[in-house]
Amino acid sequence: MEDPSRVLIIREDTFLKGGVRNARRIEVFGYIEGEIEGDMLVVQPGGRCFGRVNVAQADVRGTLQGDVVVRQLISIRESGEVVGNVKYGKLAMEMGGQLSAEMRNIPPSISGDLDLSVDKGKVVRITLQDLSALDPDDSAENLTFTVSQVRNGFVVLANDPVSPVGTFTQADLEGGTVLFRHDGTDDPRASFAVVVADMSGATSGAAQTVNVAVR
Repeated sequence: MEDPSRVLIIREDTFLKGGVRNARRIEVFGYIEGEIEGDMLVVQPGGRCFGRVNVAQADVRGTLQGDVVVRQLISIRESGEVVGNVKYGKLAMEMGGQLSAEMRNIPPSISGDLDLSVDKGKVVRITLQDLSALDPDDSAENLTFTVSQVRNGFVVLANDPVSPVGTFTQADLEGGTVLFRHDGTDDPRASFAVVVADMSGATSGAAQTVNVAVR
């Protein structure tokens, strides 16, 4: 019987940064970034895995990029893409699968529940649980959010909480200095939209809305 304590499942809405050690099976539907070691790695369609990977076997149907060591068999399926410094014992690749040694810039993506609550006319801190950027090849200082479509309030920084800002960085979020200030109107809803870009100019795509419930 498989030991459930050694099985890690990264679900579609899960974003994990950090190390994974001594796992029997790692199944990725969402996003994982870091040092990953185990027996079997399965990257499902839509799953993204980045970092230093050392596993016995891998079955790739999503995206795997980084320094990758697969001691036995790596299977790259039709929808799979493997990029980076890849070493393997055996390779099986379906038509349509991709294997490349050329490291590519990975566009940033937005995570978090995109949901805040604020008291009328007050200020709330935007946490990493609310909003965050994911990008394994750019530092927090080089990930810049652009704010648009602000409704019933404005985004400010803690060092100047009365002046609206149009941009802030992932480092600002990690430092706890990004705030949303409600404008005091009676509407029970407020919101703003964000796009994040990396140092090379790659973006997260269409703007995503952060909803703010007003108490």
